[in-house]
Amino acid sequence: MPLAILTKFSAALGRALLGASRDLAPIITVITLFQVLVLNQPFPELLSILAGLVLVIIGLAFFVVGLDIGLFPLGETLAEEFARKGSLFWLLLFAFALGAGTTVAEPALIAVTREGAKAAAEAGLIENTFASIDRYALGVRLTVALSVGAAIVLGVLRILRGWSLPVLIIGGYVLVMVMTLFAPKEIVGLAYDSGGVTTSTVTVPLVTALGVGLARTIRGRDPLTDGFGLIALASLTPMIFVMLFGTIVN
Repeated sequence: MPLAILTKFSAALGRALLGASRDLAPIITVITLFQVLVLNQPFPELLSILAGLVLVIIGLAFFVVGLDIGLFPLGETLAEEFARKGSLFWLLLFAFALGAGTTVAEPALIAVTREGAKAAAEAGLIENTFASIDRYALGVRLTVALSVGAAIVLGVLRILRGWSLPVLIIGGYVLVMVMTLFAPKEIVGLAYDSGGVTTSTVTVPLVTALGVGLARTIRGRDPLTDGFGLIALASLTPMIFVMLFGTIVN
């Protein structure tokens, strides 16, 4: 049994390495052409760059394999088990905790909120101290986490009730446009970026698996048409919540 698992993992890793190399090839080609033909400059520290590219390819390959054999099956299994238990409360609580927990751990969100806090300090919106910057960044991160948790709950209810995804998305963006007119201009850009960086490496796999697994389990639901859309909601709600957070703080 362990040998079979190892063989399967090795085959998946080999395919992932080839896929990562193929995906990065256009980027490497463009950079090389511009560096050599347009800028007419040699690569600085060529060995370090090549070593970094190799590490990127290996890292991407391990990440893809990890998603396929770990996170996606785990998310789908949890969603199916909660659906079979028939407890709406525990399913929604799990959806909220999953959305909020994965968002807090997003590296991209941590970086963006940190830079946003520094910019707010430089603009005089908050005190320019480490404590104030950390507190402001943490406040934005928690706000985004709560918003994503709420979005996943809304998405799960949409799957269960059969609500229209376009109506929810259009209504949400109308609210975003309205709030943009009244929110402090200093927070609008950060709010929009928070919606983008929220759906990154940690959140997307588990949330997608949750939606697909739930739609596969619920009778009358199609995993293709009903299982997807949670990521769209998770990208939308942070803009609303962060603008509301900025309005309250300022």
